[in-house]
Amino acid sequence: QVQLVESGGGSVQAGGSLRLSCTASGYTVNNYCMGWFRQAPGKEREGVAAACSGGIRSWYGDSVKGRFTISQDNAKNTLYLEMSSLKPEDTAMYYCAAAMGWVMNWSHPRDYGYWGQGTQVTVSS
Repeated sequence: QVQLVESGGGSVQAGGSLRLSCTASGYTVNNYCMGWFRQAPGKEREGVAAACSGGIRSWYGDSVKGRFTISQDNAKNTLYLEMSSLKPEDTAMYYCAAAMGWVMNWSHPRDYGYWGQGTQVTVSS
């Protein structure tokens, strides 16, 4: 049984930083593709970043390029999202997702079969 547990969310002022963690059980983080998504109230779920095969390939949404970094610690079987220069528009529930293979489109939620429960990030101006 695959379980993904996110942590690290919170409230921060604009310009601040946070690091989100996603610890996996029943799934090896460097085997296939994993991603971070976010969803703000009234909006669709949006792909933030993804990495496949231990980071051999990685992708970022245009709105977070240069500010967010996806990484992983294989020993801890944990995926991370380092977020810096946070903006109020980054406020959302952030979800970790895992795929059982390579994904056709890294930013499409339907390409991922497993999801965490989410962690809230709130950025105030």
